[in-house]
This record gives sequence, C-alpha cells and structure tokens, in this order.
Amino acid sequence: MAGRVDALYIFLLIVCGMVTLLIFLCLAYFAARFRHRPGVRAEQIEGSTALEITWSAIPFVIFMVIFAWGAVVYFKERTPPADATEVYVVAKQWMWKLEHAEGQREINELHVPVGRDVKLIMTSQDVIHSFYIPAFRIKQDVLPGRYTVEWFRATKPGVYHLFCAEYCGTQHSGMVGSIIVQEPAQYEAWMNGGSTGPLSVSGEKMFAELGCSTCHRNDAQGRGPNLKGVFGKPVQLEDGRTVTADENYLRECILDPGAKRVKGFQPIMPTFQGLVSEEQVNALVAYIKSISAAKTGDSAKTSASAAPQARVQPDGSQVQ
Repeated sequence: MAGRVDALYIFLLIVCGMVTLLIFLCLAYFAARFRHRPGVRAEQIEGSTALEITWSAIPFVIFMVIFAWGAVVYFKERTPPADATEVYVVAKQWMWKLEHAEGQREINELHVPVGRDVKLIMTSQDVIHSFYIPAFRIKQDVLPGRYTVEWFRATKPGVYHLFCAEYCGTQHSGMVGSIIVQEPAQYEAWMNGGSTGPLSVSGEKMFAELGCSTCHRNDAQGRGPNLKGVFGKPVQLEDGRTVTADENYLRECILDPGAKRVKGFQPIMPTFQGLVSEEQVNALVAYIKSISAAKTGDSAKTSASAAPQARVQPDGSQVQ
C-alpha cells in the first residue's frame, strides 16, 4: 500500500503547489496591473459568469479526482484478502502482545515473511492505542471492547519501526516495537523454533473447560446455537435483526451474550466478562472460526464425493 499512498500524497502536494503558485502570480499581476496611478479612477467590475463557472468547475473536478482516488486507496487498505495469515494483537499500557494463529507469541515484535498477506485482529485491554507502521503507511486505532482490523504485505526484508500513534498515558512514547520481515525460509525456521500449539487448539481446550460444549452441541438438542459453520454467515436475532457472525459478533456473544440473542434460544448463557482475559477471548474466537472453516471444507469434500461421476463407454461416449 505504501506506493499507492505515496502517489496520492505526491499528487496532493503537486496540486497544492500549483494552486499556491497560481495565486501568488495572480496577486503580483493584479498588484502591478491595477496599482494606484494619479489621474486614473478605479473602475467597478460587476463580475463574469464565465469566470465564476470556470473557477468553480475546475476545483470541483480536481476535488472529485482526489475523492475517488482516496476512496480506492481507502477501501483497498480496509479490505484484507480472504487468505491472509491472521495475527491477534492485544494492546496494553505500554506494550504490544501478539499471537500468531500457529501459536507463536511475541511482545513488541512481529515476525512476518516477505510477500505474504498478514491480517491483524486487534483489541485493547485498557485505553485507546494506535498500531502504526510508518514504512508500510498503515495506522489503525486499537479500541477497548471490540476488534479493529488492518492488513499489510511486506515486500522487502528488514526491521521496521512500530509505534503507538495515540497518546495512551505517561509512557506512551515508550510503546514501540519492531516488524521483522524475513525471507520465507528464515520465517519458517523461526516459526518452528517453539510454539504452544495453534491458537485454535488452545481455544478448543478452553471451550471444554468453560463448559461451552454442554450447550453449544453439534446437533439440534443443544440449549445454545450450533457454532459449526457459523462464522462469516448471517445470523437472525430474536429482535428480528440479521447480523453477520464476524470476529466482533463472536467476541460480543462471549462477553455480553444477551446483547444479540439468536432467535429461538433462551437468554441462559452467563457472561464471561471479567472471567476470561483478552488472550483467552482471542483463542475462543480462533477456535470457533476454525470449526467453521472445517465444516466448509468438509461440505466441499462431501459435495465432490456425492457428485455423479462420468463413465467412458467403449465407444468413447460418456454416461453419468
């Protein structure tokens, strides 16, 4: 994204510079052309419709170009690729805690491979922070009580600065870190250097320990909704609304289950607010997402196996 952002910024500088130069040239010309001279009376100019249309239409076109260009860059920057590698980020005064989907944990450092899309799913456990990587031209506020998302694709190995760009307390200036971009082979070696296991596996254990599996069963007998395949799908609520089951929806259901109750189910789920940490919420969300992905994959395999296969007859014709 850095090249796209820089191109737009350079365009803005050129336009502003040209307009500034034009204004000063006009000022100099008018000051010389219409200066006070003895015996020459000032002449009242009523105005020019053509001139007013011109100096209104041209800036309008320029502003619309800036708007359209900026919108394209913004939506590209705000739409993570579907197959991006996910990293969960928890901000706190005054550090960054990061956990890869594979289970690797880091503090104030993030290792990523060159050329791979990386999606950051971020939340704060205290105040508002802002995840800022100047070299990548990306910055996103990190808010308490919800997830925010940003993504990037590093194109050059190296170590890049990470800052908090939102004043978050007395040690705000010390809330810094590094983005370490490695070649794929180096990254795999680092990733294999030690892990507690995938984040989704930790979430599965916690799901069982908290007793979630007693209500959220895989059949229709559970007292809570079946969570397999729910992620990314529309969910109908008791109040008639329909929402998409994204990360923020799953998080809210864990911490405040009565806020968006699924249609057909009683409000019997207890809140886990204050009982689980931000890292544990991330693990539970990762587990629910993993069983949704597993069900999608299983469905695709089932559909493929169930599809009628063509047989080739001796004469070369095909029959189902």
